[in-house]
Amino acid sequence: MWPNRRLCDLLKIEHPIIQAPMAGSATPQLAAAVSNAGGLGSLGCAEMMQDELHNAVLHVRAGTNRPFNLNFFVHPAPKTSPAVLARAVDRLLPYYQELSLGAPRGDLPQMGPGFDDAKLELVLAIRPPVVSFHFGVPGTAVIAKLKESGIVLMSTATTVAEARKLAASGIDAVIAQGWEAGGHRGSHVPTDPGDGVGTIALVPQVVDAVGLPVVAAGGIADGRGIAAALALGASGVQIGTGFLSCHEAGTDAARRALIRSATDMDTMVTDAFSGRAARVKRTRYTLEMERKRTPLPDFPSMYALTSPLWGTESATQSKDFAFHLYGQAAPLNRELSAAELMRNLISETNEVLGLLSS
Repeated sequence: MWPNRRLCDLLKIEHPIIQAPMAGSATPQLAAAVSNAGGLGSLGCAEMMQDELHNAVLHVRAGTNRPFNLNFFVHPAPKTSPAVLARAVDRLLPYYQELSLGAPRGDLPQMGPGFDDAKLELVLAIRPPVVSFHFGVPGTAVIAKLKESGIVLMSTATTVAEARKLAASGIDAVIAQGWEAGGHRGSHVPTDPGDGVGTIALVPQVVDAVGLPVVAAGGIADGRGIAAALALGASGVQIGTGFLSCHEAGTDAARRALIRSATDMDTMVTDAFSGRAARVKRTRYTLEMERKRTPLPDFPSMYALTSPLWGTESATQSKDFAFHLYGQAAPLNRELSAAELMRNLISETNEVLGLLSS
């Protein structure tokens, strides 16, 4: 039924639907269920320690013998100047006082780059069928080693220039992520929250710019969105928020409730939690931080300053500091098993494509 099988053939899947690798919410059970349904299940591995990653992969492989994807962040080691840290601490101090948290810490944890030699060796040992990257790609030598091991590689682009860079790097497929998408934008360098290209404008330009299979991401939650992406020239889609309401997802109860009553205006893009632009639930904290912007510590070390705000009981109860990641299409979500959602997505797309061709 699929008019463009380039992604299916590349990934060895039946349906060109990728479940986005949402860290924490994309469980091994969800990834396995999507893969068993003919799509590509994914795990967000950026923050996983070695044993945790090994265990997660074991669970995925126990649940499916079909292809799956491991996702990693590619970013330099954070380097924050003392002046920027001091200004960020001053900016957050009133919020700490409001929640009776004392004062923010005056230092930041030492962190390395996102995808380092240790992660490379771990991936080469695991040899997953597919690996995807966010925030760019590793160097050419790393790409070559991964491809020599038979791993299919994908990465995210938020602009045409980034897509061209990915194509030149030797990547196998480009994920064109529109501004509507929930979670962190995959831009290769940090951008202002207001910078972004919508999916419907980005995808055809990326298709025209690169000769690779293009995966449309951002604002796609049902068969209408999938059919639209295919009409724009995409070879497939990546859906994140749409899978958050699945039974197998690790979505916490508070975020499930928010999605259940979500509207199209629930979210906004901000760097106030992590130091990089991400689409999150709109709150008093995010609005105030955007109205009076302050230079913030580098991603991901900024979490060391903000996690006490949204991770404490008082913060959870107030909801003013809640940190919930989801996209603009959340009102289209359905509470189903992953297999049921996949069947619906495939059936809906087939129906729309049939109507368009009749």
